[in-house]
Amino acid sequence: MTPHKLTITAARGMLPLLAKELAAMGITETKQEQGNIRFMGSLEQAYRVCLWSRVAIRVLMPIAHFSATTTDELYAGINGLPWEDHIDGEGSTLAVDFNSFRSKIHHTQYGAQRVKDGIVDRFRDQTGERPSVDLHQPDLRINVYVKHNQAIVSIDLSGESLHKRGYRVTTTAAPLKEHLAAAILMTADWANLAKQGWSLIDPMCGSGTFLIEAATMAADIAPGLQRDYFGFLYWKQHDKDVWKQLKAEAERRRQSGLSRLPFIMGGDADASAVKAAKDNIAEAGLADRIQVEQRDLLDWPAHASQLSNQGLMVCNPPYGSRIGEVSELHYLYESLGNIISVSLPGWRTTLITDNADLAKFTGLKEFDRSPFDNGPIACEVINYRAVRSVSANTQAITPVDSDEASQAPVTVDPDYQASEYSEMFANRFKKNLKHMAKWAKKNDIDCYRVYDADLPDYAVAIDLYGDAVHVQEYAPPKQIDPEKAVQRLKDVMYLLPLILNIPAAKVVLKLRQKQRGHQQYEAQSAQKQRLKVIESGLQFLVNLTDYLDTGLFLDHRITRQKIASLSTGRDFLNLFAYTGSASVYAAKGKAKSTTTVDMSNTYLGWAEDNLALNGFKGENHKFVRANCLEWLQGAQQTEQRYGLIFLDPPTFSNSSRMEGVFDIQRDHVALIQMTAALLTKDGQLVFSTNRRDFKLDAQALSELQIKDISHETLPLDFKRNAKIHACWLINKN
Repeated sequence: MTPHKLTITAARGMLPLLAKELAAMGITETKQEQGNIRFMGSLEQAYRVCLWSRVAIRVLMPIAHFSATTTDELYAGINGLPWEDHIDGEGSTLAVDFNSFRSKIHHTQYGAQRVKDGIVDRFRDQTGERPSVDLHQPDLRINVYVKHNQAIVSIDLSGESLHKRGYRVTTTAAPLKEHLAAAILMTADWANLAKQGWSLIDPMCGSGTFLIEAATMAADIAPGLQRDYFGFLYWKQHDKDVWKQLKAEAERRRQSGLSRLPFIMGGDADASAVKAAKDNIAEAGLADRIQVEQRDLLDWPAHASQLSNQGLMVCNPPYGSRIGEVSELHYLYESLGNIISVSLPGWRTTLITDNADLAKFTGLKEFDRSPFDNGPIACEVINYRAVRSVSANTQAITPVDSDEASQAPVTVDPDYQASEYSEMFANRFKKNLKHMAKWAKKNDIDCYRVYDADLPDYAVAIDLYGDAVHVQEYAPPKQIDPEKAVQRLKDVMYLLPLILNIPAAKVVLKLRQKQRGHQQYEAQSAQKQRLKVIESGLQFLVNLTDYLDTGLFLDHRITRQKIASLSTGRDFLNLFAYTGSASVYAAKGKAKSTTTVDMSNTYLGWAEDNLALNGFKGENHKFVRANCLEWLQGAQQTEQRYGLIFLDPPTFSNSSRMEGVFDIQRDHVALIQMTAALLTKDGQLVFSTNRRDFKLDAQALSELQIKDISHETLPLDFKRNAKIHACWLINKN
């Protein structure tokens, strides 16, 4: 794409935050000036800033720079620019923002008038037609800044201040602007805290700005997604295809992010403020995700037992310059400190104030402060440490039974209009569910796949885990209109709660395709909420929100059953064990011992929990944290041999003892030979891989007896996806 000069403006104190945002978008070659950051970038990057920046005010694209000592010189410079490349004449609208600094032209209104005249006269001279003026939402907004008698002329791609997100329909006295609320939350590191499952409360929420901004940050929702106006939308050089792709990406990320939203709650003593907050939250599409109650500040301790052990209390308390008298406000700050110290000692606190002396009355330990302006008032944001460190609330969540689930409130967007094809998806899903539910009940299973891209237009996989739903979207082909692909995804997320009669929050969406730049896939969250599910009479803990995978590979169900049937009286080894589900089955099959090996402490702890959940404890069940490739090499030197081994390695892996990167296709012969060497004389190895184009080199493994059991280990609910995994049973000759 053609690079353009771009200038992003921000309020006092927010440039470092803006720089971090730009870097996260892959924009690193920047130059900071007073009040702005400049760089050379593409239209896609400019659009991305408009859509995703939480603290930027304007996105300007400079198109000209000339001397403007007088208003006539300003007029001539403007009149000589090719405005016909940016806007049409008749029927189009424009607006001009004019500012000057230490220049001879200091009358901003007259300066703006001369700029407008220069543009209009050019069109009148060329075509006899002219654009009109619209100060609200023009087709083209022009920004002219004269500094030291030098005029910089820019197209305002944002169109209006980016702090206007589009959700504020009701306001209160002294409302906090959206970009300021976002900046405060960024200084508190809220996005990372939310990923760790921390909660958030605002006990003086006013019109709900903190609550909404916190939710959009935690759920990875683009702050500009709800805006219906940007300055580039009617600009003649607007790239509609690029914008469409960016909007589609943002819609997907929103759908997925809502599945990971932690607990967020606000309160206010003023009933009108509570109403305003609820109105704005509803407009933001978060009515079923954020709680708001009319509650006096001193009532919060009574409800502290209902809150998690760790969280962030954030608020914009009155300070004398805004509301209330300074002499009376120290009691309020003392109350905030007391609530945290006594009732929520594991919580951090963040507040904004213009009076550092008042802030001292909290009695809390400050660890950081940042200068920001709240409108014309110079303020500081102060962050306080938790009074004491506590462990996060990680208790497992047990699913309700089907009768309880049927009574759960179903919360979906009542204004959503499903597409004309949605009925086909709903009918197919219902048909599959009716068939699979009977099969699952008969086999004592409550976690299974119901739908797997049965209809090409609805390219998702849908798995049930108890009364919760895990949805994975397959990356749509490039030839598919991105807006239609997003519409189909919205249909799915809208229909599933209605069909299954469950709350929308129980439907978790994962997007597996790579995002652009820094948004490539990574661990999603750390809410640590684990759900207990049943498979073949055994219990397993799954986590639907924190990782790409849930902790239980459903397509390995029959493979695990086979392991149980082969394990009786044998020492069992589980390599690349993940959460140890194969070890649980081996223990059920009365294995003599189980050894579970994985390099992740998280997964090993999870595996130990899974075995303990089913009553398998003791010294016969060992858990080894190690790089399996290195551990295998060391194990060759020991006398320990195993009657049954399960080997399900990753497609790729790094290992310091192997040259380059481990590749299952390239390196499987050596891996299988090394693993088979640990078998007893009559031992068996179950080898599996999910690499779809994998080819087993049977000739290179001719010293072993190999039987392909891929077809017989394919569960009923994965029959549509025969290449989900390949599996072999291997014996020594």
